[in-house]
Amino acid sequence: MAEPDFTLGIEEEYLLVDRDSLALREAPEGLLEACQEDLAEQVSPEYLQCQIEIGTRVARTIPEARDDLRRCRASVSRHAARWNLSPIAASCHPLADWKAQHHTDKERYNQLRNDLGGVVRRMLICGMHVHVGLNDDSLRADLLNQMAYFAPHLLALSTSSPFWQGIDTGLASYRISVFDNLPRTGLPPRIENWEEYERSVAALVEIGVIEDATKIWWDIRPSHRFPTLETRICDVSPRLDHAVSLAAATQCIARMLWRLRRSNQRWRRYDNFLIAENRWRAQRYGVGGGLIDFGRGEIVPVPALLEELIDLVTEDADALGCTAELEATRDILQGGTSSERQRAVRDAAEAQGQDRDAQMRAVVRHLIEEFHADL
Repeated sequence: MAEPDFTLGIEEEYLLVDRDSLALREAPEGLLEACQEDLAEQVSPEYLQCQIEIGTRVARTIPEARDDLRRCRASVSRHAARWNLSPIAASCHPLADWKAQHHTDKERYNQLRNDLGGVVRRMLICGMHVHVGLNDDSLRADLLNQMAYFAPHLLALSTSSPFWQGIDTGLASYRISVFDNLPRTGLPPRIENWEEYERSVAALVEIGVIEDATKIWWDIRPSHRFPTLETRICDVSPRLDHAVSLAAATQCIARMLWRLRRSNQRWRRYDNFLIAENRWRAQRYGVGGGLIDFGRGEIVPVPALLEELIDLVTEDADALGCTAELEATRDILQGGTSSERQRAVRDAAEAQGQDRDAQMRAVVRHLIEEFHADL
């Protein structure tokens, strides 16, 4: 069995904030064009006018992806500063009100507003998507459901959206709660083969419900535009190094599952009802509540599960040249996820006697600092 290239592409969505007020601002006329002078088609508008999206070039290695992601982040930051703006890479703005935001006037986004009604108005959220190149459709279908088992692990490590409209939601990823209001989201259904997937998509296209598979927003999906599996479960990471480590883990998991297939083995497939319970635990607790190990029949702390995962894919990290980046996922646990770090900043501001708005502005300043720490 020929080994796939396991190429990488990383997409990130950012929120634009005023450097003085720390409130959301709509992208001014000229910002996107200025970024496109550096990044061409690697930068684009997003659904809301206060958002901007970047995507790396196709990378063969994690170090190559890191360099391009840094270049994209630095370009957006540099040009935004001309308008006294800063991007932040957090899945929710701690203080903003979604009702005050406006969607981008493009045909695709106008159609989304018409199709999805009130639920799409609340989409003041940002995510990170990781594409792993698998140039065989049957392989993409086979790995789709097996990779879903690991979606909660990736979500737990990436969580960056504890606050919504100035309120602590009690969740590590409130973004997931907002996004799940849309249709065709969540864990992918069980797909037995590529032909079955194509028939299912074609049924909706022929009826006119969707125009193509880009309107399928599962946590993991076969990309419509590229020969990849696209993992969409992660919150966007404020720190570039953490985003890169999560991409490395995703790439290694895909190769590990391919390696099992090559040996006529596979990862055990659990019912979505069970995996969804771990997805909820990651959404609610991040790395703090543990995930269920269904083989053992018990809740296992995330640090222990991470060590097991690193051991499981060590051979793959070696083959892909990303051992250092994979092992750096431990740094997320040691320093806390973004949700934990944001809450620590809020707690420190509260201890100083600051009111709730001032506490949330302190969190935004923290997010600006973290975005620029690795540039």
